[in-house]
Amino acid sequence: MLRLLLLITCTALFLAGSLFSSTACAWDEQEHSPEQIKFFETEIKPILVEHCFKCHGAKGTPKGGLSLTSRSGLLKGGDTGPSISLEAPSESILLEAVNYESYEMPPSGKLPQATIAALAKWVEMGLPWTPGDEVAHVEPEEHGPPPVNDETKKFWSFQPVARPNVPAVGNREWVRNPIDAFVLHGLEEAKLHPAPPATKTALLRRAYYDLIGLPPSPEEVQAFLGDNSPDAFERVVDQLLKSPHYGERWGRHWLDLVRYAETNSYERDGEKPFVWRYRDYVIRSLNDDKPYDQFVKEQIAGDELPQVTSDSIIATGYYRLGIWQDEPVDAEQELFEDLDDLVRTTGEVYLGMTVGCARCHDHKLDPIPQTDYYGMLAFFRNVKRFGDRSHESVLAASVRTLGTEDSIEKFERLIREHKEATKDNQKELGKLDRRIKADLVGVENDEWKAEQARIDIAKTRIGKILTQEDFDRYVALTAERDRLRDFRPPGNEQALCVSEHGTTAPPTHVLIRGNAHVEGDIVEPHFPTVLSPPTPKIVPPGDGINSTGRRLALANWLTGSENPLTARVMVNRIWHYHFGRGIVRSTSDFGFQGVAPTHPELLDWLASDFVDSGWRIKRLHKLIMLSNTYQMSSQPNEQALAKDPINNLMWRFDMRRLSSEEIRDSILAVNGSLNRDKMFGPSIYVPIPEEVLAGQSRPGAGWGQSSPEDRARRSIYIHVKRSLVVPMMANFDGADTDASCPIRFVTTQPTQALGMLNSDFINEQAEVFAKYLVANTGSTLQEQVAIGLRRVSQREPTTEEIERGVQLIKSLQQKYKLSPEVALKQFCVMALNLSEFMYID
Repeated sequence: MLRLLLLITCTALFLAGSLFSSTACAWDEQEHSPEQIKFFETEIKPILVEHCFKCHGAKGTPKGGLSLTSRSGLLKGGDTGPSISLEAPSESILLEAVNYESYEMPPSGKLPQATIAALAKWVEMGLPWTPGDEVAHVEPEEHGPPPVNDETKKFWSFQPVARPNVPAVGNREWVRNPIDAFVLHGLEEAKLHPAPPATKTALLRRAYYDLIGLPPSPEEVQAFLGDNSPDAFERVVDQLLKSPHYGERWGRHWLDLVRYAETNSYERDGEKPFVWRYRDYVIRSLNDDKPYDQFVKEQIAGDELPQVTSDSIIATGYYRLGIWQDEPVDAEQELFEDLDDLVRTTGEVYLGMTVGCARCHDHKLDPIPQTDYYGMLAFFRNVKRFGDRSHESVLAASVRTLGTEDSIEKFERLIREHKEATKDNQKELGKLDRRIKADLVGVENDEWKAEQARIDIAKTRIGKILTQEDFDRYVALTAERDRLRDFRPPGNEQALCVSEHGTTAPPTHVLIRGNAHVEGDIVEPHFPTVLSPPTPKIVPPGDGINSTGRRLALANWLTGSENPLTARVMVNRIWHYHFGRGIVRSTSDFGFQGVAPTHPELLDWLASDFVDSGWRIKRLHKLIMLSNTYQMSSQPNEQALAKDPINNLMWRFDMRRLSSEEIRDSILAVNGSLNRDKMFGPSIYVPIPEEVLAGQSRPGAGWGQSSPEDRARRSIYIHVKRSLVVPMMANFDGADTDASCPIRFVTTQPTQALGMLNSDFINEQAEVFAKYLVANTGSTLQEQVAIGLRRVSQREPTTEEIERGVQLIKSLQQKYKLSPEVALKQFCVMALNLSEFMYID
């Protein structure tokens, strides 16, 4: 009986095994069409290799027991059972996993929807597979630092710039210049159409903000609307490019890139002497349309050029803009922190390469070996630190008097005489001050704190503790004190600039893991090898110039014809500042992990045209702004939004919010208080709430008080203190000054609305605006509202909009019992918060 049971059991197991085997064979031998096999080979196999084989490939034991290198492995599944259900494909564990519905595969991040859709289609087909069942065991690539070889050198941004042919297009009437041809070619291939032209008012407002960062006045709007000539807009562009305010607007972009600030950061956050001259140099250079290659050379090696000028010396303030630790724990390591800042900033700003990522090891993402990082650092190795610890050390290392030997001697003599005269004045005036102060009573002690009140207080002491002669002397000494304070030595100026240790640089070692105390091999100055660059031509400058000539060799290569990046990077930045995004969206990363160009041929055409035209920035502005691409409206259409939601193909103009500086400057412009005429010079201090100042270790330290006239100047002249940011600049995404800031990401957060409604600044400026409306219009509310809306929107308000404004004011008076003046002020607060004021269409 037992033998019979065993026989039956074995037979059953055999039949079950045969049945399973035959079923599996049926699955394995399912036939698929050549088209389905091709779909697997071209669409699915690359997905498996790239995203799955690292964990579920043929190398070693596959994770979870699931092998994806064969069709049978998929059908068999792993620890959780078959990964594919041919009877109910949509219920397959594989599809659930890639959709993150149960498991989450791959764990590095969810696959794009298009990739998931391809996998679903493959499963629905019945899992077509290459005949022979087993995939040729393609192992995933071993990820490591990309090597410098012939293959990596073929990357698009490492190739020489060559001017491509302008493409032919169907709608030739839309093409005003080659920019339009490249853009329209992409749109026609995608079967999309460009948006209609912007209205004249929208276009004018766009141009004003783009080029000078200020709104057009109502008179300028009316003049443009009344000019129907074909070249009306071109003449507006020419006028704006000639405006002195152009340099203020575009200078701000450059200052973002070079991490411009006027203090050193860290605990003391001390001031950088005369750094504002660099800011003024940038503004003047842009206003003068200085060729970009010269602009680069002056900043990198202005003191080593064949012809050194005051401008070129001031330009080297570029080296002194970064943060500086004045009390380093490890002085040697801190030196290399400073040098790292120069390598990173120079690589990103001029080359669009993240060279700094190769400081401690070979770059993990781009073909930049660690030796290339130190090869770049070697160009700066001889540069002196900003200072050691003291202010005197900063003056010795980083401040230079500009001028001839005779003028410098005269300048220094005048400085000495001024110091002596100031010392004598303080001594004599101090004697009288102390005598008067000792006699003060009650409220006079508070009044004495205001210097302008002291003469009146002293006058009341004549015949008591002062004679008439004492009083007259006190008045004369006070006047002398004010004159000495206003003293500016003629002829010579001092500037923040670079300096080197001498004509011979110390050796540059590869630092193991970036540690200054663990030196590796010595490297010589050289350029990134993936760019197939020439050997640097380093020639000491001579003529008593105490430097190596290394930085001039770097500057010449950066601007040389063999460099494939400098022109591409700069024209892309200019495109970015006009359109809100670059042709390469990652404007400081043209490497492997940067965003690929949406219009690579257009980028190369612009770069080659830029160089061929003498590196002239203003010419490029005009070329862009006169294109139909720039003059499109922001009007959406459903077809384009569905195909290209982020506007990669440039089918419309993207709206943008005003920057923090533009918002502040525009508020002052529309209320009539902006001081446009005063440019350049030492920076200004605007009021900062006491609550913000209280956040400092020493509240108010390092923040002065400027006159009302100066406080109304443009925002580019506001003192940039790293540890104390003006609230409006912080709220509206001002630049981070600790490192290069290529893109200001636009945020929307509560402090913006709160500041624009409740801050002292906005309420003070709204009151100024209300007084302007009363003074410059008739007495009726309709006229005041109409002009207010006209000034903030730069267009003619509708009757309905005017009536709504009037009703708001009346409601504030009647319901909330506000006075007419306060109600009008609140209307002005509302007007300055309109989206139409804050956004460029």
